[in-house]
Amino acid sequence: MPEQQARRVPGTDTPLEAITLGTSGLGGEPGGERLAAALVSGRFRQLDTSNEYAGGRSETLIGQVLGTAGEVTVFSKADRDPDTGVFDGDRVMRSFEETLSRLGVATLPFYHLHDPFTITVREAMAPGGAVPALVSLREQGLVGAIGIAAAGGTLVEDYIRTDAFDAVLTHNRYTLVDRGAEDILRMAAERRMTVFNAAPFGGGILSGSPRHASRYGYRPISPEFGRHVERVRELCDRWEIALPAAALHFSLREPRVHSTVVGISSVERLEALDALVDAVIPDGFWDDLRALGAPPPSPVD
Repeated sequence: MPEQQARRVPGTDTPLEAITLGTSGLGGEPGGERLAAALVSGRFRQLDTSNEYAGGRSETLIGQVLGTAGEVTVFSKADRDPDTGVFDGDRVMRSFEETLSRLGVATLPFYHLHDPFTITVREAMAPGGAVPALVSLREQGLVGAIGIAAAGGTLVEDYIRTDAFDAVLTHNRYTLVDRGAEDILRMAAERRMTVFNAAPFGGGILSGSPRHASRYGYRPISPEFGRHVERVRELCDRWEIALPAAALHFSLREPRVHSTVVGISSVERLEALDALVDAVIPDGFWDDLRALGAPPPSPVD
């Protein structure tokens, strides 16, 4: 696996691993207990969850098996009130307490402000707002670092510009067929922020799933974008490289990305991840990818 810029899990001597397992699909389908047990007992030792995933069941299932695992690191996120949409400082504190209770832990290494779509950046930064609450948690030592995790538009960039955050999580915006997060990566590198790049398969289109062949980031693709994806697919075929392996390694080889978050919705997908991580992608493939030119705008730009 390519070497990346060294980072450690905040508050520990544990190196930040290049792969983080995403758990947004944990708890939404039957068999969650089996998947949770597999997630904490395998090769990859970092999990990313959120207060809102499966209505809190993702965190609950992880908490039920953490005690049976070795050294597993869990990152989570603060979410708005699911009923009212309120996302102020008090809600951040309640969200945090709910997460600690479900996971059965006393602190968190990374804690992200998650999809703050119901508030403005000004409201989030104001006294009593969500960001001062996150800063307070960091100052108390209850979280090691705070991050911003959101999708679409320029919202993430606006939060990065506040200089309040230690980390950023972007998804479906920096992949084999999309460079939409280039400004995020540049700004984060300038501030020495930790970067999590999630959804390297673009919501499924780069995983080889026929069900997602016409959608990127869960949105319909344009004909132009579809043609570019097909050219990348043909390039992988010429090099005899699996498209999902190329998609994963595109993120893994990017030095400004410190951990790639791969969503795991089944034990089978977890088992398949080993082969993708261990795949060897020749340097010539990346030269040929660059020769295809810049990707067209994606549906999430």
